[in-house]
Amino acid sequence: MGVKIAHALGAEVTVLSQSEKKREDALRLGADHYRATSDPETFTALAGTFDLVVSTVSAPLDFDAYLSLVRTDGALVNVGAPEEPVKVNLFSLIGGRKTLAGSMIGSIAETQEMLDFCAAHGLGAEIEVIAADRINEAYERVIASDVRYRFVIDASTV
Repeated sequence: MGVKIAHALGAEVTVLSQSEKKREDALRLGADHYRATSDPETFTALAGTFDLVVSTVSAPLDFDAYLSLVRTDGALVNVGAPEEPVKVNLFSLIGGRKTLAGSMIGSIAETQEMLDFCAAHGLGAEIEVIAADRINEAYERVIASDVRYRFVIDASTV
């Protein structure tokens, strides 16, 4: 949804993902560019180019590497929640007046604003509808990172 919303707002959107697996999806959802973070050249080529990086990753990341992508006075906003504490070299922040921020959820008013925006622009979540008797299979697929992008249980099958 972040890619769709950013695109609808007129932003130039680059999706960063570990591998090339999501390239086609990212471009279909509205990304202008796609780069794999497993390619060491990505961080060199994109150093200091982004005003904003939004990380949705809940796994440990090298925050210093991602902060290197942010330009002076830019921000890295983390909305993922890794289980382990993360390490950040403060020089990654103070050297370029960069901001590291986080967010879990917006207020009811902000959520309504987002829903209104999505409705006005015809934006919806990418979902896979499943029958209730496939919940265990869906759970296993979540564990295996084999979900694009949300499961929705068909209530008529309950």
